[in-house]
Amino acid sequence: MKTLEEGLEIKKALCMWCKGECGVTVYVKDGRLVKIEDDPSFPRKVFPPPQNCVRRVAAKEFVYHPERVRYPLKRKGEKGEGKWEKISWQQAFDEIASKLEQIREKYGPESLALTIGTYRTCIEYISRFLNLFGTPNVLGQSQICFGPRSVMAKTIVGMFPHYSVSAQTKCIMLLGIEPSVARPITYYYICEARKRGAKMVVIDPRRTYSAIHADIWLQLRPGTDCALLMAMINVIINEKLYDKDFVDKWCYGLEKLKERVKEYTPEKVEKITNVPSELIKEAARLYAKNRPGVIIEGMGVEQQQDNAQILHARWILSALTGNIDVEGGEVLYGPHPQFISDWEVELSDKLPIEQRRKQLGSDNFRLLSWPGYELVLKAVRKVWPKPGGTAIEECKAHAPTVYRAIITGKPYPIKALITVASNPLVTQANTNLVFEALRKLKLYVVVDHFITPSAELADYVLPATCWLERPVLSTFMGFGNYIAAGEAALPKSISGEYDYRTDYDIFRELGVRLGQEEYWPWKTLEEAYDYRLEPLGLTFKDFIRKGRYLHVKTKYRKYKKTGFGTPTGKVELHSTVLEHLGYDPLPAYIESKETIVSNPKLAEKFPLTLITGGRVREYYHSEWRQVEPVRKFHPFPIVQMHPNTARKYGIKDGDWIWIETARGRAKQMAKITDIVPENIVHAEHGWWYPELLGKEPLHHVIEPNINLVTDDDPSSCNQIIGSWPLRTALCKIYKAE
Repeated sequence: MKTLEEGLEIKKALCMWCKGECGVTVYVKDGRLVKIEDDPSFPRKVFPPPQNCVRRVAAKEFVYHPERVRYPLKRKGEKGEGKWEKISWQQAFDEIASKLEQIREKYGPESLALTIGTYRTCIEYISRFLNLFGTPNVLGQSQICFGPRSVMAKTIVGMFPHYSVSAQTKCIMLLGIEPSVARPITYYYICEARKRGAKMVVIDPRRTYSAIHADIWLQLRPGTDCALLMAMINVIINEKLYDKDFVDKWCYGLEKLKERVKEYTPEKVEKITNVPSELIKEAARLYAKNRPGVIIEGMGVEQQQDNAQILHARWILSALTGNIDVEGGEVLYGPHPQFISDWEVELSDKLPIEQRRKQLGSDNFRLLSWPGYELVLKAVRKVWPKPGGTAIEECKAHAPTVYRAIITGKPYPIKALITVASNPLVTQANTNLVFEALRKLKLYVVVDHFITPSAELADYVLPATCWLERPVLSTFMGFGNYIAAGEAALPKSISGEYDYRTDYDIFRELGVRLGQEEYWPWKTLEEAYDYRLEPLGLTFKDFIRKGRYLHVKTKYRKYKKTGFGTPTGKVELHSTVLEHLGYDPLPAYIESKETIVSNPKLAEKFPLTLITGGRVREYYHSEWRQVEPVRKFHPFPIVQMHPNTARKYGIKDGDWIWIETARGRAKQMAKITDIVPENIVHAEHGWWYPELLGKEPLHHVIEPNINLVTDDDPSSCNQIIGSWPLRTALCKIYKAE
């Protein structure tokens, strides 16, 4: 820490307002935020520069927003009535712990569930609390985000590789992602690689910025990614473009794969995807001949009905071309070997076997739950004693099944729910079902910065610190061979103004009251970080002083000494894990349940295809809409449609329209653009109106929220992973009155 002449203090922090983990310099005066700037000494580069990040520019408006929850609140009236009583933290902890204990004694520990958001909180310590409490029921957005990616990578490759876009990278394939919006740091390295001549293939129904600038753009019919990738595999195998040495020595199941891809000729797949067969061949050749290469996938994949199959095919492409664990390809970093990892901290071994077996949905969706997690972990640990990742991200209860259990009490009752850094009433599919479930809970606790629509239904709302008010130590769940840190730049409490707590504080206090005291020896989050850095001979403060970033020198082709962390020790083109769990061991294209092809009768009433979930730069899922400098850039929910589609339905740019599916309707503003093809509409997710707090029930979330019309029926979910489809619903549109 350095004190400037002007009385400013400099703090070295790690921004976690998205998952970029940007190193920043924070200027503070008298305990209050003055400004945030890029930290040029931090080794990870950022694009665009932090000062051009709209959230960073509006930091003070977020931190000191008048509607931020400043003290613990207890509900006074009926759920959703908006009547709250300010209480002390002591009272909040005592009452919540007492009610949790009563529920555990009467209904069992599994009757508590927890929803978690994206990776920007102390998830490893939340997981520690849940495992010690005895519940396997944690649910959240990782089932349609990072969870499928990480678990399928471990299943096929034995560890989650990082795409290492570098000077050596010769080809980049973007699969259902627009990194210029969704992953600015990755986009910076892509731009640098393109300047050096790297080729780029983009697979996306939308004409994104990257698609416009790609060497080849494959504009496929939504939901047909797996068929397209299998056709590319067909070309690479039949034209002998694969890395024969790597495949012969280090891949399992090539002959069976050859048989499977015979049915995926480019000509046949053209009829499925609407992508010309010659373009499929050209893309396969470009990718296979320009090595090393990387494939970067996004939520455009994770949110499809056959996402496990798509990801399986995606890793087969990487393996066939020998792009795994090579410089400029997809590198198996693994966790820092000395640092005490997230996986070690969460104490999954403390969750009894009999409780694991009670995890809701694990009997049907077996890979991203305890049956699959145990099987994958056993193989991974043969190579990686610290396996990377966390159970809380890769071992989920099935969210749609949990909400149904809350309502029906079957197969057993869920009576208590804690929501941390998530907003299920807005971000979970089938909003009406979630609303019914949240209202029925015996105890509902929300940990957040603001009163969200979900928080309006809570019994207690606990004010959380943001990254500026807490220390941060991150290794991307142990998948990166680095440690990045940031100090708390602002006090987490100022008498008379606010009193926030970290997730660690909250779950430690509850844990101590519920008999877990021996497992929480560190009184503060910083002390807990001191413990994790001990093997490196550092305290957290030491680490901050010494640059707050540490990584292990990367070694390549490590598998030559260790093999891969799979049951066969090879990259499993034919997956023995999936086979053991009772699934097809090879990828196969599955037409989504609700498309013009699979359900032509429904398409007569709902003739358009609805895609949801594409990122917008200003917001992070359902966050930031109450911050005026951000909101003014993007004030309303937008639904994109092609000019020909708009003309057909008499819609003009700026019209408010209804988007209706078989499940209901949502209201958004029309944006006429050729970014989307004809007969497809793309609606934004995460929308609610914070300005209507206290004026409309639940912030009028029943109007703009696209999840009012999405499907979460378990029969529609991916049968391997459990993810729900958000990219292929049938819909119709019409002007709102």
